[in-house]
Amino acid sequence: MSNTKKMIEVKKLNKYFGKLHVLKDVDLEVHESEVVCLIGASGSGKSTLLRCLNFLEMKQSGQISLEGKEIDVKQDDLNKIRTRTGMVFQHFNLFPHMTVMENVIEAPVYVKKLKKEEAVKLGKEYLEKVGMSDKVHVYPNTLSGGQQQRVAIARALAMKPKIMLFDEPTSGLDPELVGEVLGVMKELAEEGMTMVIVTHEMGFAREVADRVAFLDKGKIAEVGPPEQIFDQAKEERTKEFLSKVL
Repeated sequence: MSNTKKMIEVKKLNKYFGKLHVLKDVDLEVHESEVVCLIGASGSGKSTLLRCLNFLEMKQSGQISLEGKEIDVKQDDLNKIRTRTGMVFQHFNLFPHMTVMENVIEAPVYVKKLKKEEAVKLGKEYLEKVGMSDKVHVYPNTLSGGQQQRVAIARALAMKPKIMLFDEPTSGLDPELVGEVLGVMKELAEEGMTMVIVTHEMGFAREVADRVAFLDKGKIAEVGPPEQIFDQAKEERTKEFLSKVL
């Protein structure tokens, strides 16, 4: 991976919520077209790390660079930066009063100032990609959780981001709906999308990730290829965690 472009570089990242030290000197690199899965127990800092990468949470210290440029939250236009990183949340956050298509084209039209007909064409393309082209005119409340999550992925992709961030995208879903969302993500990985994924789905992480990072108490305890992490973990804490979840 070292010969490809660094899309994300995190150095000595620290984040507090009040007195609680949630992220402790976290270092992480993600290269172009790489899929990195973040695993670890609840409360280990995975989601907070992801939210820091999208500047939904502000770090207390450390550096975050995107595509080789360090982001300065005081100087840089964060809304513009967020257009480069698509984010998919655990709860789909779709607008209930808008149709599927309206949800998908909202940001391209209002943030990127695309003409509506262009945005609709783009929207159709991405809804087809996630297998939702027959639901263009329906409202989110008529869809299953898995369908809503696929629309949320299409909505993020419609901004043509360079990086996709997924925060436990399947944890709110019924087990039989998990596969359809992971299928879409797998396809994105195969197409070379750079992705950082917080997940509880160990089978998915093993199959799709280029590298897996295990977080424990706010630190990255261990990072490596899936076969190393899952089959030959070096850290006791990683072994202990995996013995519980696998």
